Amino acid sequence: MNDRATPPATDFVTLFQAAQQAFERGQYQNSITLLEAAGKQVLPASRQGGEVKLWLVNAYQALGEAETAIALCEALLTHPFVSKKARDLMYILKAPVLERPKEWLTEIPDLQRLEESAGRDRYASAPAKSTPRPTQSAPLDPTEINHQDNQFVWVAIGILLLVCGGVVWFF
Repeated sequence: MNDRATPPATDFVTLFQAAQQAFERGQYQNSITLLEAAGKQVLPASRQGGEVKLWLVNAYQALGEAETAIALCEALLTHPFVSKKARDLMYILKAPVLERPKEWLTEIPDLQRLEESAGRDRYASAPAKSTPRPTQSAPLDPTEINHQDNQFVWVAIGILLLVCGGVVWFF
């Protein structure tokens, strides 16, 4: 296939875990190399052999080698342990690629050139807008204040006394 360096011989579990970690970090080429080495240490028809091949399908697909991924996945359709997973994966691999509108995508800025544009692209914060203070009205003239008793106060006190008296009467 490609010129890949074969990792030093080690046990299956170590190689398989290292391949999974490389895949999860986005190091798909390294993951393929480790998975191929792990696959050589187990029987191809075993459960572990099938799992390795499924991970290889995912790694090839993530690397952009869709034809290789589909061919490997087709071979797994008859595998005794992973044929159902291979069918599900084949369905995904052969699905049409949908176009995404530009509004759905968010552009992530390149932070590697951050030092180059240190002062050029920085934004200055806008000065805070001050809210206008309400104008204070002139104090009221004491002659304009109504000092007459409000009849409502006496009516409210009377109703309150009646309610309290009714509560005491019933208990």
